[in-house]
Amino acid sequence: MAPQKSPQTMKPATAARKLGVYLEATPEEFREGVVTRDELNALQADPPQWLRDLRRDGPHPRPVVANKLGVSIAGLARGGVTEALTTEQIDALKAEQPEWLRTERATHAEVRREAVRVKEKHANEQRTEERKQAEAQAHAAPARRPAPARRPAPAPARRTSGGRGGRGR
Repeated sequence: MAPQKSPQTMKPATAARKLGVYLEATPEEFREGVVTRDELNALQADPPQWLRDLRRDGPHPRPVVANKLGVSIAGLARGGVTEALTTEQIDALKAEQPEWLRTERATHAEVRREAVRVKEKHANEQRTEERKQAEAQAHAAPARRPAPARRPAPAPARRTSGGRGGRGR
């Protein structure tokens, strides 16, 4: 009989991060226990009311806040946002459009554009290199048929002295 595998577990902080919620806003029983992979999958597939409320109203963790505002996490810090924000607070920031938010959004958009440009450049370089290799193979001399495989020579017989030390007496 094969030993039963123990279920894969994770800390509540890891589970909260995977669920996209702020750990401190989760129910106490969630924060104080461990979460199995099956429980996490069940929470993602059919979220309970507390999880739906957190995802809708917040407070949201910094990665979610940054995404909703269209800035980087570092941009949040530069803008002075160091704590979790509710959806209402995020909407107020969007409506207010403070200078730091406009600047960080522009910076973040430029970084994304540059990342796309670099990715496209690398893809073009790869396609060019693959094309060159294909052309080189097409123009190369036809390959000769390989020689038939040779059977390996038998190993030489070993001489034994019949005694210790390798010397015959």
